[in-house]
Amino acid sequence: MNWQEVIAHPGLQNLPFKIELNERGQIIMSPVKLRHSAFQGRFSFLLQTMRPDGIAVAECAVWTRKGTKVAAVAWFSDELWAQVKSETEASIAPELCIEVFSKSNTQAEMREKRKLYFEQGAQEVWLCNEQGRVEFYDAQGKRKVSRLFPDFPTQVNI
Repeated sequence: MNWQEVIAHPGLQNLPFKIELNERGQIIMSPVKLRHSAFQGRFSFLLQTMRPDGIAVAECAVWTRKGTKVAAVAWFSDELWAQVKSETEASIAPELCIEVFSKSNTQAEMREKRKLYFEQGAQEVWLCNEQGRVEFYDAQGKRKVSRLFPDFPTQVNI
């Protein structure tokens, strides 16, 4: 299956799950809890407030060599958004991809997703744990603060 088929399939509409594709075109579904959605809303609001020169997007589908991955929240500059906004899945990763951990996520899975997002052009990837602690990464590794959003807090409360 490809991403276009996934989003067009009537049986996959309005599911209470996050859907991704692996490198074999198989659907991976993860249940999303209310807390996860609350973090998405908070991140989106903060990003949009801090950088109105772009757009914050929840559940952002990004094409990778290992299938379609879906960042919990992403931020695109206006310039990059103009390039990808009509695509089914972003062929170029947004400048920022944020993943919100749940109990089902592993450190290995998050390392892999960071690598894939960077391969597709992301400048930063942030990880948010279940307590709202935020870690910032660029392609070289972990950072103390974000370059894109230097005033972003390391703790997000919901």
